[in-house]
Amino acid sequence: MKRLILASGSPRRKELLQQVNLSFEVKVSSIEETFDPNESPEKIAMSLALQKAKDVWKDESDAIVIGADTIVVLKNNILGKPKNEADAYEMLSSLSGQTHHVITGVAICSAQQEKVFYEKTSVTFWELSSQEIEQYIESKDPMDKAGAYGIQTLGALFVKKIDGDYFSVVGLPLARTMRELSQF
Repeated sequence: MKRLILASGSPRRKELLQQVNLSFEVKVSSIEETFDPNESPEKIAMSLALQKAKDVWKDESDAIVIGADTIVVLKNNILGKPKNEADAYEMLSSLSGQTHHVITGVAICSAQQEKVFYEKTSVTFWELSSQEIEQYIESKDPMDKAGAYGIQTLGALFVKKIDGDYFSVVGLPLARTMRELSQF
């Protein structure tokens, strides 16, 4: 396979690709993440993933580049990364006892082809107490994650049920990504 580049600084995506013994480099995209808020969450996730992949690919056109973007959607509202602790508290409170969707868009670009897709997973939270939310925020874990939680860390304690690809919630739908990569 050609040289492979992950266009993401996410330690979680890096760990997932390492988990399947892929040899790859990391080059973080420098794009300003912009999207049309009138688009569907699925299109937004795919658009952002493609923007990231193309940004890195323009300087690495001899490689295969993977871009990804994960968004959390509750009742048609996109929950990004929290701006501060109060924002994290508000997000986690809104997710308490609710089912939300985590959508990860993935773009794979090479000189020969381009593939863009998404995976959508439903996640249901237990009812959360103020104390649980505050303790979690004190850990600083939610501060760099869409929806203010990480399913692979302490945020796992909030998850009652999941329907879909666990790894997509972590940040990269691993099996689907590997299947698509095999076409390159």
